[in-house]
Amino acid sequence: MGLQILRWFGLAAALWCATLLVPGIRINGGAWSYLWVALLFGIINAIIGGIVKVLTFPITFLTLGLFIFVVNAMMLSLTARWSEALDVRDFWSAFFACLIISAITTIVNSLTQKSKC
Repeated sequence: MGLQILRWFGLAAALWCATLLVPGIRINGGAWSYLWVALLFGIINAIIGGIVKVLTFPITFLTLGLFIFVVNAMMLSLTARWSEALDVRDFWSAFFACLIISAITTIVNSLTQKSKC
């Protein structure tokens, strides 16, 4: 349970970095808004994103995994549609934000994996 909370905070930090680096992404509010958007994005990405990733596996395989970033950008856009706290200007803003989010969450996940041992 503690590792999941660390990953949740890591996702919120990744969203914060994305809002700093990508002009078309904005989260309205303070720290609670970042945590809310991280929770919502995590749930959407786990449930809907999981189904979409299974359905788009052939194209993901053909693109050597790069299509996953397109799916993640779509999930971030869906999160923005369902949350008033997140604003995403266009697909490319969501795409570049997902690159940043993926890089940071990969680092956070690898650090939390090492701490389990």
